[in-house]
Amino acid sequence: MNSELIILLLVIVTALAFDFTNGFHDTGNAMATSIATGALKPKTAVSLSAILNLVGAFLSVEVALTVTNAVIKIQNKDGSPKPELIENGGRALLIIVLAGLIGGIIWNLLTWLLGLPSSSSHALFGGMIGAAIAALGVSGVVWNGTAKLDGVIGKVVLPALFAPVVAGVVAAVGTYLVFKIVAGVAERFTEEGFRWGQIGTASLVSLAHGTNDAQKTMGVITLALIGYSQGNPGSSDSLLFWDDTHGVPLWVKFSAAAAIALGTFLGGWRIIRTLGKGLIEISSPQGMAAEASSATIILVSSHLGFALSTTHVATGSILGSGVGKPGATVRWNVALRMVAAWVITLPAAALVGAVMYFVAAKIPTLAGPIVAFAILCVLSGYMYWRAQQQKVDSNNVNAEWDDETNAVAPTEAKV
Repeated sequence: MNSELIILLLVIVTALAFDFTNGFHDTGNAMATSIATGALKPKTAVSLSAILNLVGAFLSVEVALTVTNAVIKIQNKDGSPKPELIENGGRALLIIVLAGLIGGIIWNLLTWLLGLPSSSSHALFGGMIGAAIAALGVSGVVWNGTAKLDGVIGKVVLPALFAPVVAGVVAAVGTYLVFKIVAGVAERFTEEGFRWGQIGTASLVSLAHGTNDAQKTMGVITLALIGYSQGNPGSSDSLLFWDDTHGVPLWVKFSAAAAIALGTFLGGWRIIRTLGKGLIEISSPQGMAAEASSATIILVSSHLGFALSTTHVATGSILGSGVGKPGATVRWNVALRMVAAWVITLPAAALVGAVMYFVAAKIPTLAGPIVAFAILCVLSGYMYWRAQQQKVDSNNVNAEWDDETNAVAPTEAKV
């Protein structure tokens, strides 16, 4: 077994780990409002979301085929890796991808620990951009592309600015109209009816999430396989050999779908709590309006091949539903913390990606990638341990929000 094959295996494991963190990090996008309003029991909600994420992952590969080549210059126009990156068995390409994935995972875990629903898409893009700059210089990044919404500006910055605003406006108008229509109807009837509606709209968001987010990992793994295969032409009889730049191996589809579904099933309760209880005190009509808005925008973006952040869309929709309900209270201080996390996601993940590239590339032989992977494992274990000290799970995810501390984990007295 050559060293490049071991690095490829590390890339695949790390990519699936990122997909797993993406799953539990983004469960709240679909199910937070349904859990908060009581439309679905917490464990039922995450189980349903996991199944639909799994199904959604197989519905489209449009996003998978446009993930990396739109923001960093490691591929040719046909999707194949740059020739200079597949020398030495594709080592340079594999290390860039590995470092970028580590940057995305660490940021996902940190924001999960803090209960901040930041964008997994932007974490991945940030990690890849940082690794590409470390390897190729500033010119290794596509800052402003020429195709539809390519480049960092079109793929990351513009969607980050417009997606939450558009989702918020749509949700606000929808919520306002809903409350106007049901004015005079007893609250117990509206709550019960809209809770059933929430189940449908939340399910649609989960399905849409699967069509968008699982594809990113599929694309990254496929790129690594192509790079390794082209750098090792003698490996054509290997199960890991792949040279089709227009398709995704079936086993990659299954493994990526399973990873994001498993992550979704485990819940990500800290972020569910922030979205469901921290932003607004949400009612069923608001929840249904927010989820319908999110699902529509995410599905359209997936159809067009745009790697949109489902977190930005879902958070914007929830805020919009708070604005649209007459007399509702929005916790703007919590919202500002989220926006701050959104702003620093790209540079923070990029910094980690760059550091991990230098660790993996500059430490000789196979030791560098192994050390980088070990650092990921240690940091991940530490953040998991910290989360267990103030645990949030299905038992306390709906505990009353403390406006004084704005802490994600409720105190014992509040449970």
